[in-house]
Amino acid sequence: MAVRAVEFGVLLRRWRASRGMSQTTLALAAKSSTRHLSYLETGRSRPSRDMVLRLGEQLNLSLRDQNLLLLAAGFAPAFAERSLEEMSSARSAMEQILQVHLPYPAYVLDRHWNVVLSNAALPQLYEGCSPELLRSPVNAVRLTLHPDGMGPRVENFVEWRAHTVTVLKQQLQARADPVIQALLTEVLSYPAPRGAMALAMSEGSQRYASPLRVQTRFGRVSFLNTTTVFGAPADVTLSELALEMLFPADAATIAIVKDMVDEAELAAGGNSRASRAV
Repeated sequence: MAVRAVEFGVLLRRWRASRGMSQTTLALAAKSSTRHLSYLETGRSRPSRDMVLRLGEQLNLSLRDQNLLLLAAGFAPAFAERSLEEMSSARSAMEQILQVHLPYPAYVLDRHWNVVLSNAALPQLYEGCSPELLRSPVNAVRLTLHPDGMGPRVENFVEWRAHTVTVLKQQLQARADPVIQALLTEVLSYPAPRGAMALAMSEGSQRYASPLRVQTRFGRVSFLNTTTVFGAPADVTLSELALEMLFPADAATIAIVKDMVDEAELAAGGNSRASRAV
């Protein structure tokens, strides 16, 4: 709500500059004139609600930022922001995907990389991680790379951290976010485990996709990850959720995962689906 203190024209100009668009380019895309857009940015004219939404769409703003642009112009938000519990059908769809993906890990992340849903697969992957990092809400970036998390066991740490840094920077380019900026600064400060640099340099250019390689007491597992989002979301919360799924990258991982599942089922008396934070 603090954005109300920023005039609509100032906010619009900031977004246009961040997207590298001229007044003419944005005006044409929004079916307006350069003069009218100039008047909107200087405050000489007030936008209609429809114009604000058209500008937000052409600037490729998130639903959250379109709401903020509307508020700055004096209008009510256009997109609701519900809790995950309120969106029962969407939550049910995600939970189905999480369960179908077993025995491989899958989880739903919010815009700050916090785990909001998980299928609790392969708890052996997180052995040795600090209890603090496993306390809800679990941050997936921090858990994977932190020195007290999985970081020392990630064989291609330098490569995976570089991938993570790129994604975080892309987020910041799309939208300034102090939480993501702090997370990026933190990730860059993590020390690389011994030998991580050599592995990343020797193998990084020879693969079609970079897997996450983690040492466990069962042996090394290697996973490819995919990201899925909802199409055409009309809710702020839903638009910011991403479903991450890990797939085995080689036959050795498939065999090791089977051993992990067998162990978990034996320990649980045949029930390996006990609830966990991750």
